Amino acid sequence: MQSAIVFSYPYFPTPENAENFPLQNLRIAAYAKNTDYHYWIKEKLQDIITSLQKLHPDQLFLAAVDSSPILERDLAARAGLGWFGKNTCLIHPKKGSLFFICEILTSLKIENKIEALPDFCGTCTKCMDICPTQALEKPKVLNANKCISYWTIESRKIPPIELRSQIGDWFFGCDLCQTICPWNQKVFKSKLSISLNTDLFLKLDAEESLQLESELRLILTSSGKALQKMFAITPLQRSGSFGLRRNALIVIANRKILSLESEVKKFLQDPKLGELAQWTLQKLYS
Repeated sequence: MQSAIVFSYPYFPTPENAENFPLQNLRIAAYAKNTDYHYWIKEKLQDIITSLQKLHPDQLFLAAVDSSPILERDLAARAGLGWFGKNTCLIHPKKGSLFFICEILTSLKIENKIEALPDFCGTCTKCMDICPTQALEKPKVLNANKCISYWTIESRKIPPIELRSQIGDWFFGCDLCQTICPWNQKVFKSKLSISLNTDLFLKLDAEESLQLESELRLILTSSGKALQKMFAITPLQRSGSFGLRRNALIVIANRKILSLESEVKKFLQDPKLGELAQWTLQKLYS
């Protein structure tokens, strides 16, 4: 392949109809409150490829959506789609950072040069200051072993005790270092409320608290197959049934949801989740 055509696609406000998303009250990163972007973004790229193929029938085109071994942020920065912020995300002065990066790789040789954007973070350290686990150890350096998103999405282990309370009520992912960013606040204004998104715990009324409790109970009482079916075409499938239950136990502990004590006790003898269930019970009454 000779060239990459790089795109950014916004995910906030959610670009697809998300009313039927199975979890409406648990705290989930904005990008994940939708059907899995790997599917619908790739479809959009394939439509573009169809048009390009008609113009260049002798050339190759391949869609890539972060599942290929490509340094996407570097390509996007070189394509002028943003600069690397202190939170390690790509930031554009008119689009913020709440977007996916995707590309079309091609054998077509593209000669045009694009100016890279300068770094506009300045002296701001809001993203670093707000991180509950201090995962941003210095500007543009993220320690994944401290990152809430890593522990609630990618990891197949139980977080260390010293990090569990700092996860707060994040069930899947974390947006704090992006939500607080002045560039996102400038772009999205009232649509991205600081008061609702940058606290360690979401502020919920009585009805919302009951609904959140119901969703956590559903996670802990559903079978692995049921959970797989429930989240089959969403990003949450990446955590698997173990990860979803692990995350539910941490949220229950940190929000001290005493009404779910019996559901938690059922995991005390679980070979993978038993220690976490014991910790959760201790937290409920500490």
